[in-house]
Amino acid sequence: MAEHSDFAALDKLKMRIQALGAKTVDNGCTEDEALSAAAKVAELLDRYDLSLTDVEIREAPCERREYETHRKKRIPLDDCIGVVANICDCRVWREKNLAGESRYVFFGLRSDIEVARYLTDLIDTAVRCELGRYKTTSDYQRFRHKERYMANASFTLGMVASIADKLTAMKSGRDEANHSTGRDLVVLKAAVVDAELEKLDLKLRTVRRPTRMVSTTAYEAGSAAGASLAINPGIGAANPPEK
Repeated sequence: MAEHSDFAALDKLKMRIQALGAKTVDNGCTEDEALSAAAKVAELLDRYDLSLTDVEIREAPCERREYETHRKKRIPLDDCIGVVANICDCRVWREKNLAGESRYVFFGLRSDIEVARYLTDLIDTAVRCELGRYKTTSDYQRFRHKERYMANASFTLGMVASIADKLTAMKSGRDEANHSTGRDLVVLKAAVVDAELEKLDLKLRTVRRPTRMVSTTAYEAGSAAGASLAINPGIGAANPPEK
């Protein structure tokens, strides 16, 4: 593929991602529609990857893309952000911006980090929306006021854990489908990204989250909400299964 056509294909992919990105819950789209759009984005990404030669992937520059949380404390996304990065074949870390707020930084090939940021926004929006619905239920109203903070945290934790399980299953499906093409793109891209990440000489460390008290009822409600989201189990597969 010539350099000019490579950039043209990448620009076309980015435009389609941005167009699908406009279909979010905030713009009147349901969670199911938003996550169906996410499945389409991952499918486009795989097609783009397969159109590149090994040399083009090795020579592709790595970039970073930030996702601002606008929060100084940890948020539910912390429990699935690593899985999002994994399914998009990129790396992620959390850092503070100048205002002291947390943000996620995705690092990898341009197309991959665009999709990672898009999926993060979809999941964040879906979790906030479902929590809002849960707060209107009779089950939630049974919690005393001083218990509702724990109920909120438990619900979102359960929902994010459920979504993370789905994304993990999708990743296995994507890897299997892509491997069947005869090219191990996952290993190739990982080598490229890790080599470029090493050049940054970052001092990254893993932080263990403290044990948390949860409400079993709220956690299970959140888990059920996450399980009900229509994420296509064939997301990103080179040959998606027929419905």
